[in-house]
Amino acid sequence: MSTVAAAPRRVLAPLSGLLLGMFVSMIASTVVSTSLPVIVHDLGGDQGVFTWVVTATLLTTAISTPIWGKLADLVDRKRLYQIALVVFVLATAAAGFAQDPGSLIAFRAVQGLGAGGLAALSQVLMADIISPRERGRYMGLFGAVMAVATVGGPLLGGVITDSIGWRWNFFVSLPIAVAALLLVQRTVPRGTPSTRRPRIDVVGIVLLSTAVSLLLVWITSAGSAFPWWGTETALMVGGAVLAAVLFVIVELRASEPLVPLTLFRDRTFSLSVVASIATGIAMFGASVFLGQYMQMARGATPTEAGLMTIPMIAGLLLSSVGVGALITRFGVWKPYLVLGGILLTAGAALLSTIRYDTDFVLVSLFMAMLGAGVGMTMQNLVLIVQNSARPEEIGVASAGVTFFRSLGGTVGVSLMGAALATRVTDLFAGAQDRIVAALAELGPDGAQWAATLQSGTLPQVSTLPEGLRVIVEDIYAQGISSAFLIAVPFAVVSVIAILLLPDAPLSGMTTSERRDAAEADLATVAVPQGMAGLTATGSVRVVDGGAPTMEDRDRDE
Repeated sequence: MSTVAAAPRRVLAPLSGLLLGMFVSMIASTVVSTSLPVIVHDLGGDQGVFTWVVTATLLTTAISTPIWGKLADLVDRKRLYQIALVVFVLATAAAGFAQDPGSLIAFRAVQGLGAGGLAALSQVLMADIISPRERGRYMGLFGAVMAVATVGGPLLGGVITDSIGWRWNFFVSLPIAVAALLLVQRTVPRGTPSTRRPRIDVVGIVLLSTAVSLLLVWITSAGSAFPWWGTETALMVGGAVLAAVLFVIVELRASEPLVPLTLFRDRTFSLSVVASIATGIAMFGASVFLGQYMQMARGATPTEAGLMTIPMIAGLLLSSVGVGALITRFGVWKPYLVLGGILLTAGAALLSTIRYDTDFVLVSLFMAMLGAGVGMTMQNLVLIVQNSARPEEIGVASAGVTFFRSLGGTVGVSLMGAALATRVTDLFAGAQDRIVAALAELGPDGAQWAATLQSGTLPQVSTLPEGLRVIVEDIYAQGISSAFLIAVPFAVVSVIAILLLPDAPLSGMTTSERRDAAEADLATVAVPQGMAGLTATGSVRVVDGGAPTMEDRDRDE
């Protein structure tokens, strides 16, 4: 068998385990996306609970990602990946037994710990076996798996919710997880652990968690639980800033920092982080609020909502696979990232204009543009960082970009959720006359529907009477479109960052090969230097042509 023919098989065998693990992570997350309005309604939650069910997972994913990445540079990566998979699946199954919003949020937070490991470690393990030049093609496979899970998840979740109940959404990934664990065990080779003793930056973890958590609590609660300007705001924002400053100080002095700030000396890493933040906001914001738009603003069932978001996933699938293949073939990546940033910006801007009665053809076009933008930028930003990072820092560099993408998504979803909740509250207050008139037309049943709207829980719009439903759909459509407007300036910054990225060629060596080459270069330099440092143990007198005399030889002997 030729080397050319053997190489794809050598790569695809371990890659299949990583792909299945990523599929488990994605399907377990997306299967509940279309049923979240139903879940929150059944558990008695409001819009704030809806936002926190999502941000709890994103928060712990963001915080744990650099931890997993740091461990990946120190201990066996395969074992870490398996641990992350087990944590993720067990927490997902536990969420299926939640009896109140608090327990659901807690289980989702633990779920995020495993998700952070799967997101970071899959990229690191991939870098161990595939060169950056060839990785473009396989990054497309990751994008395809994500797209399939993102399409199939909401559809499957909608069918399950409408037929046997939403709790089964959390159990559906268990058999796939068992298969993924077995496949990873058999196909993914063990890495070579570092000889350094693992040291976890506990202080850095605590400070980072404190800073991000205080910021998210403030964003989510300000304007509802307490005023935007007041004692609570001063304490939370001040505490977040103080924790962030202390985190930077600790990271500069730590022997094994959680996020090595020296990475930001690399222009490619710094600009990729900026671009990844906007990508995270668009990706997570779209996945959360488009499903809610379909149900709350267009009266769709969970199954119908899954079908209606297919245009976005189609855009993501086609762009991810297509661009990955083009990068591998031609070795050029920057034009595709620039186009992706532009499409992401345009898609977010156009989605900020949608209403409850906007032609669905236009909504589909806007979703496809946003999906294409995410597909072109998300995985390829990690690719170019891995291409420029030192081999011994691949884990922490990959996790760093993923961390800031998750952090951007976390903060973005919180901002969008807060804007949505505030906007919806204001619109309900402004529409009181219309709501009272609609309730009066319902006669005796009007009091029951009035109590439903005043309960504070998310309404099931598809069950509302026609006159009342149109009002509520209009309110939520305006609220969700205003939420998408928040993503636009971040997307513009992303385009600028991508334009400034150095257009470096992609390497043809894997991480392991680059590490071996670096060690060989060091050895080549070290040997002559060592020889130059040797001192003579005796002296030899020479005469005429330089040959030593017999007296000299006898004396030396």
